[in-house]
Amino acid sequence: MTDVLLVHAAATLVMVGVIWIVQVVHYPLFARVAGDFRPYADEHSRRITWVVAPPMLIEAGTGLLLVIDTPDGISSALSWTGLVLIAVMWLSTVALQVPEHQRLSRGFDPGAHRRLVLGNWVRTVAWSARGAIVLVMLSQAT
Repeated sequence: MTDVLLVHAAATLVMVGVIWIVQVVHYPLFARVAGDFRPYADEHSRRITWVVAPPMLIEAGTGLLLVIDTPDGISSALSWTGLVLIAVMWLSTVALQVPEHQRLSRGFDPGAHRRLVLGNWVRTVAWSARGAIVLVMLSQAT
């Protein structure tokens, strides 16, 4: 089993946990913030970046490496599917989540909040699928 695969799996599985907490707990609770929502939204964006940026970058980089040099015994279709899902998650982040976070940084907006929670299901499903993929990849590598 390669070190790249292990690092990749770790980054992916961290993000699977993070995305489910964000989807089920964190984003829905935005609607419960009392008072001025703007400082809360700004602080959320600042703090969450420190949690998600490192594993997302590691996952993307190692995902690309696994496509370029798929370890023996691992299906290249899984590597490619995983990389496509990474692209879906990044595109979703840029196209769906970031614009809604920007709207929310101006103050709580129920429509923006609803779109944020609903749109985040794209990433939640994609990361869950990636979690399954990396577990299968790990089992193929052993």
